[in-house]
Amino acid sequence: MPSDPRPDRPSVPTGSPPVEVATVGETMVVLCPAPGEPLEDAERIAVSVGGAESNVAGYLARLGHQATWVSRVGDDPFGRTVVRHVATAGVRVDHVRVDPAAPTGLYVKDPGPAGTAVHYYRAGSAASRMDTAALAHPGLAGARVLHLSGITPALSASCRALAEHAVTDRPLPDALVSFDVNHRARLWPVERAAPVLRDLADRSDLVFVGQDEAYALWDTADPMAVRRLLPGPRTVVVKDGAVGATELGRDAAPVFVPAPRVTVVEPVGAGDAFAGGYLAGLLRGLDPTRRLRLGHLVAAQALGSIGDNASLPPWSWFEGLLDAPDDAWSPLDLTATTQQTSRDPGWSGP
Repeated sequence: MPSDPRPDRPSVPTGSPPVEVATVGETMVVLCPAPGEPLEDAERIAVSVGGAESNVAGYLARLGHQATWVSRVGDDPFGRTVVRHVATAGVRVDHVRVDPAAPTGLYVKDPGPAGTAVHYYRAGSAASRMDTAALAHPGLAGARVLHLSGITPALSASCRALAEHAVTDRPLPDALVSFDVNHRARLWPVERAAPVLRDLADRSDLVFVGQDEAYALWDTADPMAVRRLLPGPRTVVVKDGAVGATELGRDAAPVFVPAPRVTVVEPVGAGDAFAGGYLAGLLRGLDPTRRLRLGHLVAAQALGSIGDNASLPPWSWFEGLLDAPDDAWSPLDLTATTQQTSRDPGWSGP
């Protein structure tokens, strides 16, 4: 495959396997003081990385799939940190452009008695300058899944055009378009976001949405109401936190799988982990019950870990639970497993 002559876009490594999943969106540097320490009093700040779409790609890579992350970063130390972090998770980064004219986005956490506030510094970021050309690279051809979220269209007019291009023009014609609604109220209020997110979701093939955000956006009270609101997708997956998740196919009866119990250490990134697990199940040809279970099992690892990306048990562990009878699944408590995974970061891989 010929390399792209533009210096700001790395070429596809020679001999790389074809991409199975392409995820598109912004990943930022995260700055966080010590737990419970207000930002204004902090003397030391921890640096990490967070981004919904690259999180999904990371979980897919950990489950043995070829995933690439499509984005832009600034030509700055934060941009290099982001790319290195995503690549370390096993995700291909050869479709990330380095933009010399815009900075890498970042957000800062501010812990307090009422919870953790978040301050974004992403206006005018390199990723906010993405446009429809982001999906034109020949190395993306043949991808089986294109995954994006409702965060991207909130970043800028060109990013909204990119999201609309992905779901309408289908620049990757062989790919199932997966869309996580992922509404961020800090980026745009409900009255602006609701019609845009509904339109993008309805033109996608697969939609992930939380029951709580569907209610906030569209006043839908249950999974069937969400399905009626979104008749276009082949499949809608409605997540209801610790209760469980429901898959609603266009021509099939709804399938509900309860969530296993887990002690929550940090909820950040659990939705991305669920999407990564579910998509891995879809790529492996699992039936609805098993792919919902896989989503729950991967999300449990995220819930029991600090940070956006959790290590995963070996695939043999997943297989045993995917095939468990319903009466063994329902009382499942994964607290011990998530604790072991967090203690042993090397316990990750297919």
